[in-house]
Amino acid sequence: MRPPAFWSARPEHPAARILAPLGRAYGALTAARMDRPGERLPCPVLCVGNFTLGGAGKTPTALALAALLAGMGTRPAFLSRGYGGRLAGPVMVDPLRHGAEEVGDESLLLARAHPTIVARDRPAGARACLAAGAGAVVMDDGLQNPSLDKDLALAVVDAEAGLGNGLPFPAGPLRAPLDRQWRHVGGLVLVGDGAAGEAAAQAAERRGLPVHRAALVPAGEGLAGRRVFAFAGIGRPEKFFASLRAVGAEIAGTREFPDHHPYRAADLAALAAAAERPGVELVTTEKDAVRLPSEFRSRVRTLPVALRFADPEALSRQVGALLAAR
Repeated sequence: MRPPAFWSARPEHPAARILAPLGRAYGALTAARMDRPGERLPCPVLCVGNFTLGGAGKTPTALALAALLAGMGTRPAFLSRGYGGRLAGPVMVDPLRHGAEEVGDESLLLARAHPTIVARDRPAGARACLAAGAGAVVMDDGLQNPSLDKDLALAVVDAEAGLGNGLPFPAGPLRAPLDRQWRHVGGLVLVGDGAAGEAAAQAAERRGLPVHRAALVPAGEGLAGRRVFAFAGIGRPEKFFASLRAVGAEIAGTREFPDHHPYRAADLAALAAAAERPGVELVTTEKDAVRLPSEFRSRVRTLPVALRFADPEALSRQVGALLAAR
């Protein structure tokens, strides 16, 4: 879904005020659910989530966290609900066999790095991670899901978008009232720069929580000076377009799709037509690419990105202390 503009406006916006009663009811139910006790595993469970609906950089953060665990000698496995996929699981994701329509786009990206289990039943999925030899389970999303006891939950915030108007859905982007969510979080990952994100960082610091500042770094070798038609169906497509400009690509046109958009024949025909201009290439995100049919995917370039922490040692210390305590 595309977030409505009033989510980023003041909470007194007329639409927010009309929807506020629904937001209070939804937020209260979600907060009460978050407070339920969960199943405890014999290995650490680390959750990468966010306070709001929509993308904030959870999957790159989960990948970076798993790489950190692996570097410490702990074998990670990813646990994902498989948003957008039809398989309930638990199922081990195989990028050579599964498609995004089965296991979701994010799971396919995770499975390139480490064993990945898709399961709507999180405890059953976690047990499948253990059976696969995991020494730690990394949840991609699931902060608001109480079914597993989490040793560490990191909330990811996009610094440019921040937390919107601070109201629960549908009056705003929050999944539950912020004060009720903070109690379940052990640290904040702030991605990028922006005044909106600084407000969240200050709120975390007031609670004595570490703030891990990070940036998504594009690896756009070969795109400098190339004319591209860029398209993306992610939480904030404009971030992708800005990354292309940062690596020197010349953007001849753009098209935005909703997050997790399933590409249909009409979409592909329109994109192919946009690339018929001389010297123009199609380019998209890795997350979008796995949702494209294989015969079309071969015609599209991607811009990989990776999360880089400003102070990686700070996160290493926090995760190392967790592992030692376990």
